[in-house]
Amino acid sequence: MNIGSVGIVGAGQMGNGIAQVFAQAGYEVLLNDISQEALDKARALIEKHLQRQIDRKKITAAEGDAALERIRTTTTLGELGPSDLIIEAATERETVKQTIFEDLQPHLAPHTILTSNTSSISITRLAAGTDRPEKFMGFHFMNPVPVMQLVELIRGIATDEATYQALLDVVEKLGKTAASSQDFPAFIVNRILIPMINEAVYTLHEGVGSVRSIDTSLKLGANHPMGPLELADFIGLDTCLAVMRVLHDGLGDTKYRPCPLLTKYVEAGWLGRKTQRGFYDYRGDTPVPSR
Repeated sequence: MNIGSVGIVGAGQMGNGIAQVFAQAGYEVLLNDISQEALDKARALIEKHLQRQIDRKKITAAEGDAALERIRTTTTLGELGPSDLIIEAATERETVKQTIFEDLQPHLAPHTILTSNTSSISITRLAAGTDRPEKFMGFHFMNPVPVMQLVELIRGIATDEATYQALLDVVEKLGKTAASSQDFPAFIVNRILIPMINEAVYTLHEGVGSVRSIDTSLKLGANHPMGPLELADFIGLDTCLAVMRVLHDGLGDTKYRPCPLLTKYVEAGWLGRKTQRGFYDYRGDTPVPSR
């Protein structure tokens, strides 16, 4: 099918990045959030990121203006219903996602494809709660969306071939690369990445190394662009914990047990960059390790 209009649920870090790349690729975008403040903030961030691309001569001013004009916002979820494609990019909690799809259902056009940007939750289970499991897929973008080239495509057990091919075409039009994953907990990227982060937290928890020494070791010893604890702060410690719980519950293997220190940071509300405190304290001019 020909996809021209895209509805995006959630105007947070992922949602605004997804909105930007779709608008730049020529799609008409309707961005939804329960908070008008979040929508205004998202639009301002998109404008800032587009201006940065203009300043670096990656796009022209006219292209930036055109992309911004393609993005509309709404606090009314039902307005997304007629979209050709809907991408749910809300918080990583299954009950929240299920509620969103339930609330959308009465407003959907017959042809609308539903997708979730979930980083770990079962696509088959989410799809089963809708009236169109054959038109439901996992559509997992990496953060930050405008920069990262990969998109994971996850087929549920009922997803049909036409839906899969339609999303393959969309990824190509976005100028990104698709990696297809089976519908198992955390898919490919996070099945490998988040346990590595969890092991880094265990290494800190057990006193094997400090925050700085662990991050330096992986950056210089494994040539990673960011250390695992720095990366955890960037992703959000609550998201890392949520993925580890999905892995532990879904696969039943003790090697996926979330580190108690990771749980403690989340309980404290130290979620990383978005709260200004995590494994580093970001309240000053330079990030300082928190332990």
